[in-house]
Amino acid sequence: MSQNDVTTRSNRGQWENAVEGRPELSASFSSREEAVDQGSTVADELGSRHIVEDAERTGSVTDEG
Repeated sequence: MSQNDVTTRSNRGQWENAVEGRPELSASFSSREEAVDQGSTVADELGSRHIVEDAERTGSVTDEG
């Protein structure tokens, strides 16, 4: 992972964007779609990569899809 790369991942029912080396730009979202959209925007603005780590399904009613 390189400086400014954005990773979107599920974390305990919420989705978060983590920016490598820039914690002040990290954010949480209630939906995957919103997190992915915002993660792509931030990565484009920073000229970096956007990586989406899909969560494994748990069988819970909160699983998307």
